[in-house]
Amino acid sequence: MSRLRFLAAAAFFLLALDAFPPSMAAAGPQQLRPDYYADVCPNLESIVRDAVRMSVAHSPVAAPATLRLFFHDCAVRGCDASIMLINPDGDDEWRSLDGMTLKPEGFNTVMSAKAAVDSDPQCRNMVSCADILALAARDSVFLSGGPDYQVELGRYDGRVSTRDSVVIPHGTFNLDQLNAFFSGLGLSQADMIALSGAHTIGAASCGFFGYRVVSGADDAAMDPAFAEQLRGTCPAGGGFAFLDGATPLGFDNEYYRNLRVGRGLLGSDQALYEDPRSRGAVDRYAADQEAFFDDFAAAMTRLGRVGVRTAEDGEIRHDCRFPN
Repeated sequence: MSRLRFLAAAAFFLLALDAFPPSMAAAGPQQLRPDYYADVCPNLESIVRDAVRMSVAHSPVAAPATLRLFFHDCAVRGCDASIMLINPDGDDEWRSLDGMTLKPEGFNTVMSAKAAVDSDPQCRNMVSCADILALAARDSVFLSGGPDYQVELGRYDGRVSTRDSVVIPHGTFNLDQLNAFFSGLGLSQADMIALSGAHTIGAASCGFFGYRVVSGADDAAMDPAFAEQLRGTCPAGGGFAFLDGATPLGFDNEYYRNLRVGRGLLGSDQALYEDPRSRGAVDRYAADQEAFFDDFAAAMTRLGRVGVRTAEDGEIRHDCRFPN
């Protein structure tokens, strides 16, 4: 191959690599694997699960809060636990407008799990906060009745967290906006619809959906009886409602069944059924919980590969709140 052809081929390769989403470019299969800590912390998964079980028993908010924390972390700077960092000047992710909606129970769950892991001398300062968060999110799903899937491990923790980096989907998004956001993470519409099923647990403040039920609002996609119920839920001083009012503490497929009858709480949730391009997937999950569980587990695995850091640009934090 001539030097000119070689340089052209190399340039094309670099451009192609740059076009891949962070999940493709950051961590290959050699780095992420379920048995990453088998030699240095063999009891890691049982330690984290026991810690998460205690957190969930202490507060029903812990499971949805931890699951949401994982999504926020991966969606902003990649799955590097940057959402956990506290900067002295206040310029960090969790003090952004969107970050401040995260519940303390999620942070506390991860910190408790980290403390439990580090209480084992063999494991101390060997496991990243990013991996503990990924495991805690999985365990939050499982302990709420959802699938028990394998978690790929081997992430390193990031060192940077800023308010301005926080861009996440909002409850007013339509399907095109949702697809555009998830595509930026290297995820498909199918992944997005499966991950949206995380809204089968948790709640939202009235500020996220109140515009759909205020006097004069004409949201034809919402069941009128549901709208009336929500109007009573949201007094002038605030209030909240469960994202899945049928089984709010159980991880199941009721979220999708709710969408079929106009009882999706967020506009972005109901949009999945109102748009014919995504309605089929909603119908499938509403009818087949096992299919939802399988696809959710696969989508969580792909989400967990986004923006993964290595030893070259990350670290194993001793305290999840601060860089070493």
